[in-house]
This record gives sequence, structure tokens and C-alpha cells, in this order.
Amino acid sequence: MCRHQYGSEDINSSMDITQAREVLPKNVKPVHYDLTLEPNFENFTYEGKVVIDLDVVEDTTSISLNTIDLKIHSTQVTSGDQVIASSSELQYDEDTQTTKISLSDTIRAGSKAKLTHTFTGILNDNMTGFYRSSFKAQDGSTTYLATTQMEPTDARRAFPCFDEPALKAEFTITLIADKKMTCLSNMDVASEKELDSKITGGRRKAVTFNKTPLMSTYLLAFIVGELNYIETNNFRVPVRVYAPTDRDIEHGRFSLELAARTLDFYEKKFDSKFPLPKMDMIAIPDFSAGAMENWGLVTYRVVDLLIDEKVSGASTKQRVAETVQHELAHQWFGNLVTMDFWDGLWLNEGFATWMSWYSCDVFYPEWKVWEGYMTDNLASALSLDSLRSSHPIEVPVKRADEINQIFDAISYSKGSSVLRMISKYLGEDVFMEGVRHYLKKHAYGNTQTGDLWAALSNASGKDVEKVMDIWTKKVGFPVVTVTEDANTSSIHLKQNRFLRTADVKPEEDETLFPVFLGLRTKEGVNEDLALSTREADFKLKDLDFFKLNADHSGIYRTLYTAERLRKLGIAAKDGLLSVEDRAGMISDAGALAASGYQKTSGILSLLESFKSEPAFVVWQEITARISVLRSAWIFEEEEVKNALKKFQLDLTKDKAHELGWEYKDTDGHIEQQFKGMMFGTAGVAKDETIVKAAFDMFNKFKNGDSSAIHPNLRGSVYALVLSNGGKDEYEVVLNEALNANTSDERNTAMRALGRAKNPELIKRTLDLPLSEHVKGQDIYLPISGLRTHPEGIKALWSWMKDNWAELEKRLFPGLTMLSSVVSICTSSFTHEEHMKDIEKFFAGKSTKGFDRALAQSCDAIRAKSAWIKRDSEDIKTWLKEHRYM
Repeated sequence: MCRHQYGSEDINSSMDITQAREVLPKNVKPVHYDLTLEPNFENFTYEGKVVIDLDVVEDTTSISLNTIDLKIHSTQVTSGDQVIASSSELQYDEDTQTTKISLSDTIRAGSKAKLTHTFTGILNDNMTGFYRSSFKAQDGSTTYLATTQMEPTDARRAFPCFDEPALKAEFTITLIADKKMTCLSNMDVASEKELDSKITGGRRKAVTFNKTPLMSTYLLAFIVGELNYIETNNFRVPVRVYAPTDRDIEHGRFSLELAARTLDFYEKKFDSKFPLPKMDMIAIPDFSAGAMENWGLVTYRVVDLLIDEKVSGASTKQRVAETVQHELAHQWFGNLVTMDFWDGLWLNEGFATWMSWYSCDVFYPEWKVWEGYMTDNLASALSLDSLRSSHPIEVPVKRADEINQIFDAISYSKGSSVLRMISKYLGEDVFMEGVRHYLKKHAYGNTQTGDLWAALSNASGKDVEKVMDIWTKKVGFPVVTVTEDANTSSIHLKQNRFLRTADVKPEEDETLFPVFLGLRTKEGVNEDLALSTREADFKLKDLDFFKLNADHSGIYRTLYTAERLRKLGIAAKDGLLSVEDRAGMISDAGALAASGYQKTSGILSLLESFKSEPAFVVWQEITARISVLRSAWIFEEEEVKNALKKFQLDLTKDKAHELGWEYKDTDGHIEQQFKGMMFGTAGVAKDETIVKAAFDMFNKFKNGDSSAIHPNLRGSVYALVLSNGGKDEYEVVLNEALNANTSDERNTAMRALGRAKNPELIKRTLDLPLSEHVKGQDIYLPISGLRTHPEGIKALWSWMKDNWAELEKRLFPGLTMLSSVVSICTSSFTHEEHMKDIEKFFAGKSTKGFDRALAQSCDAIRAKSAWIKRDSEDIKTWLKEHRYM
């Protein structure tokens, strides 16, 4: 699944984390479900019947299974010809989300049993379980479809089931619906017949799908709605893209062709046939995640599947490609072989993330995605993992309500970074051979992390578990301090836990990570060196040129002396460092300055030395570092803020003008993004020529020239005219946010609205998230731009406090979106008094479902506050010396 946010337990690698899990009794095991559902779009309920075939593992006097928000009408348990339970013997436990059926007789171990429930469920609007999604029909009326989101624990909201990943079974699904509706599920259609509806009394169709392979409940999907589709036969089995009838289905063509190619590529790469008879992908108008890997029926947010290349920029195309390839990697890693419980979530998400970058690089080498991996994936992992409120990759999960919070940058980005590290250590061919062993051995089964390490050890002959267990079972990562001894031509390395708040306690610094040094010298890269002790010396041929963490595949920061950093800046200009090396060096220096390991003046000087840098990815890191600094100083005195803005302008304007903002058909994928980024970065720093160009484009657009703003510039143009304009500009962007033709265009406009600083316009922006104009899935879009200025940050916090009851109701803790909204509304503050206000507001309130996001916000504020106190004078002195003040 493509998802969002969470933080600090450490765990002992020898501890059995299965002991504390709250799981169902193991006395029976589901073998097959026969499930029939009939949705009612008049009152948003559905009628259901489930017949579950059970193997009785132990002598049994009761059966417990998962249910939530279901009204069970009748219950029957039979074994052979004997009826052993009926509806009167039910007990429901709200806390554990279980229904217990007491039996009138004992069923002996080794027997078979059959459990039948009839029930009514709610087609909710919470984007969980079996839920409703809406879109506008061509006549303007609202049309509904019924769809599903089961991961992690919402299959139990759709029907009574044994809702744990290890309790795999086969499923036969039947959907009853109006004849005009399309019915979809994981498998292809087995039969279709007419029958009398219990709901309408009229004739409807009953569509029964072929039996699934053994699979987990969280991967089930069923959809009923008015849909269009396109199909390709470029893969061994049919591949289709579906969308509601209000969408241009041809916008699914890019994803469709990519999916067929990707499935073929994965089959060959994994030496494992895709086991289902078809592959469907569908755009859902209301969807809480980015996408969900349901076996054979992947669901997506509209913007992550459909793309109109005429109106979407290059970065949108890359995001769609990576999302499709991520979800299709799950068809093997997660669906065919599944983690045994949710503490192994990273096995699914880390691998699918790594695989999407790997396959994207094969399909689109000109995109140079591994260069961007450092500034995207690794950077988000290091950012979250540098907080005390982070968590290990394998985090103990006890209860259903804890699971959602680990769908975050640790499970996805750090997980995939660990896999990238091990793939470099073993070599990609050996790594992939291990993956093939793993998939063959565990197909249709469940695994733990150790099973993957064992497969990789078998393929490589190396003790992978010994090396990697620390990385998955321990929280955090190290900073490696480098000191030099010119007399012996050696370097001394020491590792310590890295925290952004720079206040590591001795008990938090006991883990010694196996650090792959990737030592780059003029002779090349030595991948065999590792630091697994607290400190060690390494002999070099000479100290003329060296750099640790070649290409930044290692999960650590490197702290050099100021003189070595200066020499590396020269080495960068001399072409001795790769793009990833240069971006990583800036990333490390920026993070170390923000955390007090170096002075901030040092990173300012380093950035200044990169004015002539040619690579897009390095400029991404440069602009990110300026942005982090300016965000931390957002509530400081105007003189310093203006000086930092001047510094940003001085740094970026020449590159922005050199690249220009005219687009040609010959512009490559990277060049398109490069132009857009530099235009926006220099424009935000008040480059007068760029601001004027933005208004010129915008005014042409306002007067009816829809092609006046290039897709790669749209977000920046909106941001600039809203920051520098007034009500007239706001009205135009608001109209686009509500009425543009594609979801991508609407989202870009919605995301920009918060840039307007006028109090009246801020209020209008804050009226949107909870209005009928914004879907629940998009609630974060209009508020995100408010974080770019002090007035917006304060207004956003007041809005959240005033609307807390409504937010809790709409984004109940089972959704990660409540975490995201809490984070957006709190994390931009920079002072201790801000944090005290946040803590005071949440004191006495339940923080269930977002407690880690809240802890992470407070950690981030604490880190910024310490940075300001520590380096305010240092920054002022540097800005004065360089004539920005």
C-alpha cells in the first residue's frame, strides 16, 4: 500500500514478540469462505451471508472471530449433521473487536465444522471496510459506488472473519447488484444469474467469482458501481484499468501499458508466474491511502492511477509510475508471501518500495531514479528516524488499533533503504537470487524477517541475519565522526546514535550498528569495509581525497572536520564525487548543523560553494536545506528572515535564469522538473523577473488561455501570485481548485490556496477542509500551504483547536489521516511556548491513533527551538559578513 505517518521503543532481538499479541484463539482455522453481499445505495447498508468452512485444531467449546459495526441476524455452527450453535449464544467484545459463539457440544480436534452468519453492514463514508464513494454523473447528480479498504484490520468491518494475516483461506465471493452496475473482485467471473432482490424486490444480477488461492483477509476486494474500463492483452493474462463513468478512461492508458510491462518484468525477475487469471486496477474517488495492493484488484486514488500527460508535470508521471510498480511488486511480496503479523509490515512495504525504484530505473533509465532516491526515500527515513519518537523497523504490535501508526517512513523508506544497503553489500544479482528462493519456499504462506535473511544467506554464503538484525530490530541510526592522522595516513571513525535534538542519553547510545563504509578514494570504492565496533582506525594510501558512504546507500550521517568538508567541496567541483555523493554530503552537513554537531555558518558556506552545480538532484537537496533553515527561523526577526531570503535569491537566481522557464518538446524528464523547481525557488525568494513572468502567465490563463501555464510550473505560478497578489488571484485559483478538469489540476490549485496571507483569505481557505467542496481524503490539501508563513501557521493551529470535535468525528483514529492533519497543524512551530500550548491542548484528550505523530511534532519543535538558541548569532554574523544584512 502507498501510505502516510508514526515513533520510540527499542526491542531486544532475542525477545519473542509474538507473546504479547492480542490474537484470536487457535482452536479453529478457516479453510474457505463463501461470502454473498448485496449493497443498498438508498440507505447505505448491505445485506450479507457468510459460510466459513473450519478445520477444528483443538477440542472446541466456543469459536471467536472478528467483527465490528456489523449487525448479526442469525448464526449457525454445524459439524457433520449436527447443529451445535445458534444465534442465542453470541457475546461481543468491543475492545478486542471479537464475537464469541458458545457451542452446545464440544467439537473434537480433527473434525470439520461450518459457521454461517447472516448480517447487515453499513456502507460507511470513512473509507474503511466495505464503504461508499461518490462521483458526479454527467447529469450532475451524485452517483455512488461500493468499494473496499481492508488493510490493516477492516475486513472485520465488512463481514465476520478471522482477520489476521496468518489465517489464510480461500474465498468465493458473490455480489448482487443492479444490472447496469459493474461487479469486480480479486478473481475473474465464474457465473452470472438473475434473481429476486431481498432489498428492492425486483430482479437483480448475482455475480459469482472463481475461488481465490489461499490469501489473507486484508487483501480481499469487492467493488460495485458504474464503471468504464480499458484493457490490454500485452501480458499473459488480461490487464484492465477501471474508472467511474465521470472520468476520461483514456487517462488510464499510461498506467495500463506500464502494468502489463511490469507484470512481465516481475514474472521473469522473480522466476514466479503471476498466479491469478487477470489483473485489474481501479481509480476510486474517495480513498484514504495512495493505493492498495488487493490481489488481482488494486485500488488507487484517482491521481495515482489516471494521468493526462497534457496537463500533468513530469513529477506526477513519475509518482504514478512508482505507485503502479509498487503495488504490482506486492502481488508477490505481500500477497503471495505474507508477513505472519503486522510487526513484519516492513517486509511488504520496504520491498515493494525498493522494487518500484529498481523497476522504474530499468524502464526509465533517463529518469535517473536512484539519484533521487537519496533526496527522497533515504532523506525521509533519516528525518523521522532522527527523532526520539521514532521506532524500529520491526516494531512490536499488540493490538489492532496500534497498526495504522506504523505505515510510515520507517516501514517504507527505512525498510527499503535497508534492503538497498543489503543489495549493495551482496550484489544485486545475488540479492535477487535470494528473493527468488524466498518466494518459492514460502509461496501462499506466511513469514517473519528471519526467513528473508535465511534465503539471502543461502544465496550469498554470508551470515545476513547477524549483519541485518540490528538494523531492523533497533531504533535509530548512527553519526560516524571522522578524525584524520596525517602522520599515519589513517582515519579514526567513531559511531554514536544520532538525534535531531542533540541530547542523546548514554542508555540511548548502546546499539553498535554494522556500518557499511563504502570508502571512496581515487582508486575507486571499497565496499568491503565495515565499522561494527564503537570506534576503529582505517589505513588509507594517502589523505589527499577520501569520502565515506559512496553514493549514500548507507543509513548514517558522516561528520567531517570543517577542513575536510572544504576539501570535499573542491573535490565535487573537480568531478571526483557522484551526484549522490554531492547531494548526500549537503544533506549530512545540513542535518548535522541543525542538530548542533557543526555550526550553521558552515552549511551556508558549503551551499554557497555549489552555485555552479549542474545536477537537478543536488539542487533539490540545496533548496531543501534552505527551506529547512528558513522554516526554522520563520518566527524570528524580520531582518534575519529577509537576509536569508536574499541569500536564497543570490544562490538560486543564476541557475534559474540559466535554465529558463520556456518549455520545448525536446526537454527531458529531469530538465522539465529542474526548470520548474528553480523557477519556484528563485521566485519565492522574490526574483522580480520571475514574479513578473508568473503574473504574465497567470493573467493569460485567467483570460482564457488554458495553455499559458506549463504543467511543470503550475504549482509555482499559483504560489507566487497568491503570495504577492490579492483577492482577484485567489478567486481564479479557488475556481481551479473546485472546477478544474482533472484531479491533478484541482489538487495543485487546492494545495496552493494557503499561500494567500490576507486574514480574510486565510479564513476562506480554512473554511474549505470541512466543507462539501473537499472530500475527506483531501482534507490536508487546502491547509498544507498555510505552513509557509507565520500567519498561516497560527491560524491553522487555532482552526484545529476550534474544529477538533469535528476532525475526530470525520477522521476517526483508525485512519492515518488524523495523524497527518495533527502533524500539519502542529509541526511548523519553532518555540518551546508553542509546544507547551500544544501539550496543554491535548492534555486529558485521547491521542489514540495519532500519539506518535504528536510526539514527533513535539520532538521537531524541540529540535528547532534548540537550533535557534544555539546558532542565531552564528547565522547573523555570517549573513552580515556576506552582506545579506
